[in-house]
This record gives sequence, C-alpha cells and structure tokens, in this order.
Amino acid sequence: MKHAKIYLLLLGFSLFTGATFNLAKYTIAYIPASFAAACRFGLAAAIMLVILGFREGIKPLQIKGNFMSYSVLGVVGVFGFNALFFIGLKFTSPLNGALIMATNPLVTAILARIILKETIHFQQAAGMGIALAGVIFVLTQGSIKMMTSLSFSAGDFIILGGNICWAFYGVYGRRFVKSSTPLATAAYSMLIGAVCLIAVSLASSESIHFPSIPIGVWIAVACMSIFTTVLGYLWWNKGMKEIGAAKTSLFFNIVPVVTMLISFFTGTHITLAELLGACLVIIGVASASGILQRKEKRSGKTSLQS
Repeated sequence: MKHAKIYLLLLGFSLFTGATFNLAKYTIAYIPASFAAACRFGLAAAIMLVILGFREGIKPLQIKGNFMSYSVLGVVGVFGFNALFFIGLKFTSPLNGALIMATNPLVTAILARIILKETIHFQQAAGMGIALAGVIFVLTQGSIKMMTSLSFSAGDFIILGGNICWAFYGVYGRRFVKSSTPLATAAYSMLIGAVCLIAVSLASSESIHFPSIPIGVWIAVACMSIFTTVLGYLWWNKGMKEIGAAKTSLFFNIVPVVTMLISFFTGTHITLAELLGACLVIIGVASASGILQRKEKRSGKTSLQS
C-alpha cells in the first residue's frame, strides 16, 4: 500500500493519545493543570529543537517566512488545545471527554472543506459515521438509556473548545505554512505554545508542594512529552501532509478504543458491546481511509489475472 507507513504512524499516534487521557487525569490529581501542561511541552519543545537541529538544522529564512503561521499554530493548536484539554478534564468525566474528542474527524472535515476546499467523498463520510457510531457504542456500552442520559457540563464545553483548536491546528498548517517540513512545523509551533503555557503557569496563583508529588507523576509527564507530544505531533503533521486532514483525523476515533484496552489490561472487564463498538471503529477508519477499497481493487485485479 502506498500510504501503509503513514497509517502505521497514525495508529501509533492513536495508541499514545489513548494513554494520555489516563495519564493526564492521574497527573492533575497532584499538580495544577497549567503546570502539568507547561512541564509537558517545555520538555517536548526542547527535545524537538534538538532533533530539528541535528536532522535539518535551524533555518532563519524558514522561520522568517512562516513566523506568523508558526505563531498561530503554537497559540491555537498547542497552547489552546492543551490548556483546554487539561482544564476540561478537571471538570468532566473521561466518558464525556472521549466522546467529545471523538467528533474531531467531523470538525476537521468541516474546517478542511471551508479552509482547504477539500471534497468530502461519500466513502469518507460513511466511514466517519461508522467510526463515530462505534465510539458512541463503546462509550455507552450499547445502551440507549445511557446514551440519552448523557449530560454536559462546563468541562465538556471546554473540551469541545480544545477539540476545535486541534482540528484547526492540522487544517491551518496545510493551508498557510509554506516551505516547511513536518518536523520544523511541529518544533517551532511547539516552542511558541510551550512559552505561552509556561507564562500562564508562572502567573498562576496555585501552590505546588513538590515533596508530596509521587515519582509516578513525573514519569507520566515524561511519557506524555516524549511519546504523545514529540512523536505524536510529528506523525500527525506527516499524516496531514501526506494523506490530508480528513483521513488523518479519522485516527482520533481509535483513541477511545485504546483507552478501553488500557482499562482492560489494568483490570477492567470488557463487555461484548465494547468489543463490537471497537470493531465498528476499526471498520469505519479502514473504510474512510480507503484501505478496504484498495484491498477490494487488489483482490479483483488478482482474480482477473488468475
């Protein structure tokens, strides 16, 4: 397959992001959300700049030509998304948060249509619908009663704001960043976002008692920095560049399934409804990304040759 490597990288993004929901919820139980976000992206930005320096070098003309775009991506896609993500998780349940973030492919597709003039094909729309139905099925355990009883709080709307910021990050970068690699875009936007997060954290009046913070919190922050942030942003930007916003954003639908699997391995019972929902998500993502269609074409070609 032409884009097999990209799909594998985006699957890795989904795996790391699925774990981040659990890690972030654990982290903010011990340290303020603003401080957690600042630590995560301060470390990630430093790592990204080192990688950029070794692999591509720092190019002043590239920075000058895209400074405004990097700034917008950093403020909205890094600072905005993560500030709202961490704050929202303090006031809402993982169930509602995951459900809201699962609408990211729809939000991204709408923004891509408006900003990039991308066409939403029937197969993509159908796949999005199947994947979203699978997510809802997983989160509600197939219960119509549970589906109708979902309530939304201020935290849910904060998460929704972060969802829009993340969708905007991917779409805006494809439209307005010129002559920049995915690595450079991620590194510079992350640096700007990290500066904003650190500034907010320093201005915060919330006290931090460092001796009482478990070592596990620092490990969680390091994991979110290295795996979700550094590798995740690189792979996400590469996906946006190679296969487009609509197909890339579909992999956000896998995130709740990953969270479900993590819960299983930590001792939570997995129901039949959750397994069926996970299958719907996988089928929806495969269909909308064109994987199933390519397999059908290939099998058809093979049968003709035989």
